[in-house]
Amino acid sequence: MTKILVVDDDSTFCIMLKSFLTRKGFEVVEAFSFEEAVKALRTNTFDVVLSDFRLPDKTGLEVLREVKEINPATGVIIMTGYADIRMAVNAIKLGAHDYVAKPINPDEILLTINSVLENSSNNTESVSKKVRSTEKIDFIEGTSESALQVKQYVSLVAPTNLSVIIQGDSGTGKEYVARRIHAESLRKAKPFVAIDCGALSKDLALSEFFGHIKGSFTGAVSDKVGQFEVANGGTLFLDEIGNLSYEVQVNLLRAIQERKIKRIGDSREIKVDVRIIAASNEDLKDAVREGGFREDLYHRLNEFTIQVDPLRERLGDLNEFASYFLSLANRELNKQVKGFDPEVIEVFRNYSWPGNIRELRNVVRRAVLIEQGKSISVRSLPTEIAYSQHETFFSKATNGSENLKDLKEKAEQELILSTLQKVRYNKSKAAKLLNIDRKTLYNKMRQYGLSL
Repeated sequence: MTKILVVDDDSTFCIMLKSFLTRKGFEVVEAFSFEEAVKALRTNTFDVVLSDFRLPDKTGLEVLREVKEINPATGVIIMTGYADIRMAVNAIKLGAHDYVAKPINPDEILLTINSVLENSSNNTESVSKKVRSTEKIDFIEGTSESALQVKQYVSLVAPTNLSVIIQGDSGTGKEYVARRIHAESLRKAKPFVAIDCGALSKDLALSEFFGHIKGSFTGAVSDKVGQFEVANGGTLFLDEIGNLSYEVQVNLLRAIQERKIKRIGDSREIKVDVRIIAASNEDLKDAVREGGFREDLYHRLNEFTIQVDPLRERLGDLNEFASYFLSLANRELNKQVKGFDPEVIEVFRNYSWPGNIRELRNVVRRAVLIEQGKSISVRSLPTEIAYSQHETFFSKATNGSENLKDLKEKAEQELILSTLQKVRYNKSKAAKLLNIDRKTLYNKMRQYGLSL
């Protein structure tokens, strides 16, 4: 039976989620703090961990780090309010499988859990494997000037053997660009191996890269082939390379320059021929200046650089991406939502998209899941996104003429929304803070279209 750990300091929410998942056939253990979560992780083996980002003693990122240290095969899903999306994106960079936004939709959380389990079942390596199971999702390239430039650069560099650095914010599709380079290269018939360096601890990184022999260290119960060998003749994609420790960078540079590796505990050298594509969500030049990244490794990798712009700077692709994700979600969820209301497109174009393409995909999938009409409406969007530009709608509704009644209603809506966010959409707590009864709060929420 699949075993899940739910970590959240809201005991009521924990119990409700546990009850729901238990009915769906999962074995569930709850923890109400970071400390309780660590105890559970050290005494049980879990397939999936669902952790709130904000905990009373530490954050969900700390839970993620503990999971990756104790059992890297466990999939982690971060639960967060949309105000913390940037933190959730950082969690994915550090090795989380995905995030879901509160308030939690039961069907959405079930889909995300099943996605973790599907990726896990596709992983045929040992449980200590830290090579990322990438999502099996096709991408479209877009037609904006930025997208066309990336496509041109891919076409230029792919047929060569140049090492490439791909830079861009998390969620912009850097791995997709790397896969396109491989697919258009002379190495396309050979393996493409992706390693998430953000999820590699210092102790296991060398074993993951170069392999080890049985008995070479505690826990080495059998021989392991490193990813350099797996990718021999093909392409090795090192995602979030800036997270590697300085010591690991030294060994990586040596392997790239000499085209030879040694498994841990073995004296034999193994020749390897791999093309390196590295990705980072930070400017590695800055990391070099600050002493966090080796200058010699940087120059060895930086034979060609491709910059992938964030979604907010390539709005010309937004409609195309949204329509594509709508089509995918309809197939996945067996629904027939036809398109987007004009107001939704306007919200999309005014939102900052800190999670980039990944966030857009999640938002569209969630909207398709809960939409009851023929097209996606503003009411189907997460509250934080739907009303991030509510001033725009007010100004349009009043044709630019602000009167006292409009200003009062606007201020009231903003207060209700900020209070709901503060208490993580717990309506009882929100009503208490606002000094109104629960029924009045519901009426106000309906009045302002804040149904959650």
